[in-house]
Amino acid sequence: MSQGKVQMRMTIIGNTGSGRKTMAHRLINTLGSPKQQIATDIKPNKFETSKYCITIVEPPGHRDFIKSSITLPTQTNCAVLIVSAHIDEFQSSMSRDGLTREQILLSYTMGIRQLIVAVNKMDTEDVSYAEDRFDKIKTELLSYIIKVGYKPEHVIILPMSIRHDDNLFQPSDKMSWFKGFTLLEALNAVTVPEQLRDKPFRLPIQDVFNIRGVGTIIVGRVESGVLRPNMIVTFTPSNITTTVQSIEMHHESLEEAQPGDSIGFNVNDISVKGLRRGFVCSDARNDTAQITTSFIAKIIVINDSSEITQDYVARLHCHTARIDCRFVELLEKIDRITNKTLEIGPKYLKLGEAAIVKIVLLKPVCLEKFEQYPTLGRFAIHDIKHVIAVGTIKEVEKLNG
Repeated sequence: MSQGKVQMRMTIIGNTGSGRKTMAHRLINTLGSPKQQIATDIKPNKFETSKYCITIVEPPGHRDFIKSSITLPTQTNCAVLIVSAHIDEFQSSMSRDGLTREQILLSYTMGIRQLIVAVNKMDTEDVSYAEDRFDKIKTELLSYIIKVGYKPEHVIILPMSIRHDDNLFQPSDKMSWFKGFTLLEALNAVTVPEQLRDKPFRLPIQDVFNIRGVGTIIVGRVESGVLRPNMIVTFTPSNITTTVQSIEMHHESLEEAQPGDSIGFNVNDISVKGLRRGFVCSDARNDTAQITTSFIAKIIVINDSSEITQDYVARLHCHTARIDCRFVELLEKIDRITNKTLEIGPKYLKLGEAAIVKIVLLKPVCLEKFEQYPTLGRFAIHDIKHVIAVGTIKEVEKLNG
């Protein structure tokens, strides 16, 4: 894998049977797959375009997408949404209760600001690569996508047949009327922001283990800033400080790890028992991560198994951390799309509703404002086996102020 190329992250979403798995396989098999990253929790694959080294994460289904979207690589650069051009399938997915609308809204809510929509199955008998069918779908999709909040210049909609490779890597002679991007060109058109590299260093721990003769190895993904050998780092919430001895990625030594790199790094004089998954590693000399005691967030309730009320206790999943939390105040109910206030101090929240809430954490953990550190600022609320709500953090209260 070319280390000189810019790292980009994408996720593939869509209804069951839309072609998500087929697209992922075609991209990986055609454009190359490297060695799997060590000890990562979602086991992504990678492939290369002429411009990017792309990590692709393909969640297995809609409800799993909701959960996976929390642990996707931070600031996922784009989502590829696959919809079917088949008349019945498209109408069902875009109906009031259809999943496509929810997937678009959840992608935007979880901070994905660039969207590629692949209108698949253009080869089906009821479509037959027809331009007017694609134009009708594009108009309906774009209307809703913009309503949700996406900027038109950050949305690419293209027709394709994944089964026949039409418009994936090369323009299709069966759709000569389409003058836009292929999927490959659309991926190269995605912009990858540089500001994550310029932010202070953050790395949520995924795993910790000891290698005899080497020492303690920390595994995780760099979410912001850079990590270098001999850098002094602190682990939160344990407040352990140490020096980085060496860094490796794909069994190769690195002089610098940057955002998007899944790495293992060696530290001395620290017991494996002193660190665990969910801790956050940061630069001891630059905006060191602190313990979060409570936060204000925007949430959307996406499951009807429980109503959220004041003092509701549930499990919070954020970056690699899992922690119990309590809803101490339901501040206001808001419109899911416009954010307009609908009710001050609601007594409960139910399926489909959005709100601004205050949540207290019941054990020490490091979370951050979404706008500053995206992965450390988006979360899911779980109740037993269900994902109840998803949200992003607007304000945080730290232990040390």
